[in-house]
Amino acid sequence: MKQYLDLVKHVLSHGEKKEDRTGTGTMSVFGYQMRFDLREGFPIVTTKKILFDAVVWELLWFLRGSTNINDDLVQHTPIWNAWAREGGELGPVYGYQWRKWDRFVEDKKTPGHYNKEHVDQITQAIEMIKKSPDSRRIIVSAWNVADIEKMALPPCHAFFQFYVVNGRLDCQLYQRSADIALGVPFNISSYALLLSMVAKECHLTPGFFVHTIGDAHIYLNHIDGLKTQLERQPREFPRLELADKGVLNTSFDDIKLVGYTHDPFIKFPIAV
Repeated sequence: MKQYLDLVKHVLSHGEKKEDRTGTGTMSVFGYQMRFDLREGFPIVTTKKILFDAVVWELLWFLRGSTNINDDLVQHTPIWNAWAREGGELGPVYGYQWRKWDRFVEDKKTPGHYNKEHVDQITQAIEMIKKSPDSRRIIVSAWNVADIEKMALPPCHAFFQFYVVNGRLDCQLYQRSADIALGVPFNISSYALLLSMVAKECHLTPGFFVHTIGDAHIYLNHIDGLKTQLERQPREFPRLELADKGVLNTSFDDIKLVGYTHDPFIKFPIAV
């Protein structure tokens, strides 16, 4: 995972001190891009342990359209605990926007009256890949301006776009805010997994995951841990194995990561 370590080095060398919402303080750069070729293996950080099970559970939780950490049909992970409101609700966060984006359509029988409907962006994107692969509009957005104030945390990974060429499926993510120590390793693996799942359903080869970042930051209390990572050597990428199922029918047991070796876990405090 040389690309990730290069990002860490770049921000430590060129980042500027900046205050932040949490009061922790950061080293930050604006505008950075990484590119991972999934044909070379599954991109997951190896210079510390990444909890891949948690990556899988969170992605499946998004794909269900869930917004509550107590959803009993998807195993709970503690990732969202710090932001959950009473009862475990988070508001219309990622899963809601991906699967149930609100829209209002005028009632043909009652002019001036509008009915609330939902747009399933994931299903729509998969259908476009299959039927209109040359489209430049295969985009899924979590950044719904009308719903931001209702969300426990506005989306950091704001929107992503698919690109089909020569039997290959690529995906580019725009992430407005990126916690380099904690969030970015998780985001890389999560979107590489999503890309692989969509490619599987659409009978395409998973190709490039392009990760474009707006505010790329290192919290000041994460610097020592990241310096420890920089002393470690990246290992070979593992291999992802997926059952031959549609994206929305895939379960936890359908996803396997084979040959993942890594250095010891590094604990970073979360900034809320």
